[in-house]
Amino acid sequence: MIEQPAYTGFGFTDEEWGLLVGLPQSVLTAASAAESDGTRRTMAENAAGLETIGAGRQSASPLVAAVAGEIVSRVGDPEAGEELPVIAPADPQAMIDDVLVRAGQAAALLAAKVDEGESGAYRHWLVEIAEQVVTAASSGGILGLGGDVVSDSERRFRDRLSHVLND
Repeated sequence: MIEQPAYTGFGFTDEEWGLLVGLPQSVLTAASAAESDGTRRTMAENAAGLETIGAGRQSASPLVAAVAGEIVSRVGDPEAGEELPVIAPADPQAMIDDVLVRAGQAAALLAAKVDEGESGAYRHWLVEIAEQVVTAASSGGILGLGGDVVSDSERRFRDRLSHVLND
């Protein structure tokens, strides 16, 4: 007997599941890229984002728990001290725009395939990932002192993501 992939239980194709599994890490990277913070701050943002993704495994939403479990199995468990590599996109704005387009596609997909509770849980989780990333390290200031907890560009990305997802 051949075991079916977990996503078939939710009614998704392989391509649709790929969108849903790839998006949380893309949101993390885009939220971090919204403001050029330097390596140390970017590492703190990555850690906060990965922790939020990993925490999704305990979600009351079976969809969020399954997606989070899949991501952690692919990129590593933050509870085991594993870290994501720092990704610096060549064109941060193009990457942000791409993530927002894919977030809109995911929202439409979820509206068509799962109930509002599952859809809402996933969409809210994505916004929470962005929120944790943009608040993980202050931007600006001197020698880590002062600066804004959330810069205008970070706030703009988070708000645009929330708007696209209707969360």
